[in-house]
Amino acid sequence: MIRPLYDWTMTKALSPYALPFLAFIAFIESSVFPIPPDVLLIPMVLAARQRAWLFAGVATAASVLGGLFGYGIGFFLFETIGQPVLALYGYAEKFVVFQEWYHEQGAWIVFGAGLTPFPYKVVTIASGAVHLDLATFTGASILSRGLRFFVVAGLLWQFGPPIRTFVEKNMGWLTVVFFVLLLGGFLLLRYI
Repeated sequence: MIRPLYDWTMTKALSPYALPFLAFIAFIESSVFPIPPDVLLIPMVLAARQRAWLFAGVATAASVLGGLFGYGIGFFLFETIGQPVLALYGYAEKFVVFQEWYHEQGAWIVFGAGLTPFPYKVVTIASGAVHLDLATFTGASILSRGLRFFVVAGLLWQFGPPIRTFVEKNMGWLTVVFFVLLLGGFLLLRYI
């Protein structure tokens, strides 16, 4: 099942719809969607290494804009939308404690979440809900999301062919590892 999706993504990497689709996934992942854009970014860069920097730039810009949308959800709609999304990810009960130290460490929290598999949408909504300074939030988002996507694109640009061979040879267990890490991130979030 994963192999056809991978093959489809590889063939679509040069299509006129590749960039808008990557932008859409990066945008919604930052506010409500659970699947990270790396799932598209990696095969797209492997299929079209010469466009690696463009792909990383689009993913970064769309992710930051999506993060601002998540911030807006938290800021303006926390009670009606933000609370249910945080509850969906199991973070509603812990939000009060989180809010207290968030004001002290907000920039580092945003930066760390932007780099890691931690669900970034939780941080974007929380940043708006606690009214973290918008410039601090935006700056930390640009730095962390840019670093994340440009490092991935850079590594794939530099070492693309061997990585592509490795991914294609080991697609089955890499898929399992990806989903275990994704599920582990949500479980970790639930029990933090």
